[in-house]
This record gives sequence, C-alpha cells and structure tokens, in this order.
Amino acid sequence: MLSTMKNAFKVKDIRNKIFFTLFVLVVFRIGSYITVPGVNAKALQSVASSGLVSILNMFSGGGLTNYSIFAMGVSPYITAQIVIQLLQMDIVPRYVEWSKQGEVGRRKLNQHTRYLTIILAFVQSVGITAGFNTLSSLNLVNNPGPKTYIMIGIILTGGTMLTTWMGDMITDHGLGNGVSMIIFAGIIARIPTGIYQMYTTYFVDVSKSSWWKSGLFSLAILILVLVIVVFVTWVNQADRKIPIQYTRRVSGDPDSSYLPLKVNVAGVIPVIFASSFIATPQTILMAFSNNHSEDTWYQVLSNIFSMQTTGGITLYTILIILFTFFYAFVQVNPEKLSENLQKQGSYIPGVWPGHETQVYVSNLLMRLSTVGALFLGFVALIPLVAQNVWNLDESIGLGGTSLLIVVGVAIQTIQQIEGLMMKRHYVGFIQDPRPAE
Repeated sequence: MLSTMKNAFKVKDIRNKIFFTLFVLVVFRIGSYITVPGVNAKALQSVASSGLVSILNMFSGGGLTNYSIFAMGVSPYITAQIVIQLLQMDIVPRYVEWSKQGEVGRRKLNQHTRYLTIILAFVQSVGITAGFNTLSSLNLVNNPGPKTYIMIGIILTGGTMLTTWMGDMITDHGLGNGVSMIIFAGIIARIPTGIYQMYTTYFVDVSKSSWWKSGLFSLAILILVLVIVVFVTWVNQADRKIPIQYTRRVSGDPDSSYLPLKVNVAGVIPVIFASSFIATPQTILMAFSNNHSEDTWYQVLSNIFSMQTTGGITLYTILIILFTFFYAFVQVNPEKLSENLQKQGSYIPGVWPGHETQVYVSNLLMRLSTVGALFLGFVALIPLVAQNVWNLDESIGLGGTSLLIVVGVAIQTIQQIEGLMMKRHYVGFIQDPRPAE
C-alpha cells in the first residue's frame, strides 16, 4: 500500500486527485467545528456517547457534539438514497423507467434524491434540536421557539446539502466515493479522541492497582483489533472468479479470462444504510419525547430503534442482511451482465447465453451475498453484544461498524489508485511507452 501511494504521487493526474480530496476533507473538518448560532454545544457533552449521538457523529465526523453546521452530516442523503432505490423496485413506474435510461435517468433520480434529502434533513434537524432541548438535563437552545427551531433547521439542512455537494465533488474530481470518503475522514479524525476516552475510562484505574495488568489488557486489545482488521481485509478482498470464454478468438490465453465477483459484493454500503435507517426514526422520535415519553407507542418505538436493546440490535442486524442482498443486485445486475456478455461474444462455460446466464449469475449472487451478509452482520454485531453484556460505553458498540467502513473505504481507494496507475500505462490494448510524469 505504501509503495502504491509513493508511486501515485509521481503521476500528476493522480497527485492532483489526492490533493483535491484532501482539500475538500479539510474544509469539511473545519466546518464541523463551526457551531450553529443560538445553541449551547457544551450541553451535549453529557450525552456524547449515547447511541443516537454516536451514530450521527459517525456520519458527521463529530460535528454533532459541536452542534456544527455539518451536525447532520450525510445521514439524510443516505436515507433519501435508500428510499429512492427501494421505489425503483416496481413501486413507482416513473422511477423504474428512469433506472433503465442510463445516464439521463440517473441524473433525474439524483435530482429527486436531493429533493427528498432537503425534506428529510429539515425534519431531522428540527426533530433532534427539539428533542435534545426537551431533555431535563440539557439546555441546548438558548431561546427555544418555533422561529429558532426553523432557523436551526434551515442552517443544518444547508450544511447537509453542502456536505453532499462536497461528496459529489470528491466523486467527480477526487478519489473514491465522496460520501464514503467523508464518513471515513470523520471516523479517522475521531480515533485519537476515542483512544484517549477509552484509556481514561478503562485503563487508569487498572494501572493504579497493577501496571502489568494494564499492559496485558492493552496488548490484548491491540492484538484483537489487528486480528479483526486482517480478517475484514481478507474477506473484503476475496472474490469468486467466473471463467469466461469467447466465440471469437482473442489475443492472450483464453483460459485466463474470467469475471471476478467479490465475496462481499455490496461492500460497506449495507452497514452505512442500516445505520442511517436506524438513526432517522430515533431523530424524529426525539421531537415527541417531551409530551409522549410515557405513552406506550413511544416506548415501543424507542425500544425497536434503540441500539441498546435486544430488539434494536436484532433490527440492525436484519437491516444489514437485507441491504446486503439488495445492494448486491444493484451493483451487479444479472440481466445487464447477461446482455453485455452476449454483445461481447462471450459466455460462461456450461451455461447457455441469455436467460440461463442471468439465472446462473443471480443464484451465484445469492450465495455470495449470504456469505457477505453473515460477515457484515457478525463484525457489526459483536461490539454491540459486548457493549450490553459488559456494560461498556455506548459508543464502543459502533466500533464494528466504524471498522468496516474504514477498512472498506481504504481498500476501495487503494484499488482505484492502482487502476488509475494501470490505465496510465496503457493506451487501448497497446502499452504506452511514455514514462509517467
């Protein structure tokens, strides 16, 4: 990885993409410290490790604890993406038609996704502001009232749209998926603070009684983290190679032609989707906490969408599994893949072209997604279970989710850099003899 990054800086185009991505991320990090006017951000310190705050902090890079203009992060945009993609499954005919129109249809769907993002961001912003302010121990808003809530909602909605725009700029002119890179940068930026909090919470008392117990405990934690990182990296890079043969003779060894499909086809997107899907109802429920906290319906919904209850953890795991299967078929469309193979004059040995190939790829995706869903669910679930069993800090429960996102985005970014470098040295099918800039 280090050699790849070193060689990437030698290529002007890739170097510019790296610097552009870093510049946008720095702007995002600066914005996460600009507090919204009329808000006492210090009031949130007492609930900074709660489930909802931890989830929203993950999407905003710590912007919620500062109650910054980027406090909502990209969470509303991700929720809007989920809704629009679900509506494309033969629910809204217009969306189904647009999904088949290529680039033109994609632009129309993106436009509607942004419209929905504005609505969700405003509702979530007002809901979470009113909800936190009604808590007896907090005085978040200095002058609570409809005008103040609307003003804060507009500011936070604007921050969400600006964050989304910055993510699009990274996707178009930088490296990696912009939204994933913003979440990745926020998680990385919070690692030093998380390590310090863990040390002061769990290690200080141990070190006072016995330094060697503290050392062994620290070593065990380090080894466990390294093992998990290696395991996550290994699964994310594992793939299933489908042999491909051509009806026309092609250059090179025909036996070496294959179609690689990742074991975890959906990547980290299902984890991001599930986290955002859980956070949205919690945010809306906070607006009703003052007047309906004792109502049965409120308590039932709060338990269902809480990451600290068995029902909430179960729902979170089920959502990860469902989104894994759903997004795998979004990433690899068996029907389009079958059509492309036919157009290229290629086929899978032992499988008839056309419908039979579509069925074969669909069945293969189901098997791969089963493994991918179990993997994602296991890594995301273990910290949540450990949090409840040993009464650990609530923010630790999302450690598995954060780890999956960090490792997945890092691998995808390195692979994109390697692809750009390989493309740099080839023109068509002929190797470019010119040296890299």
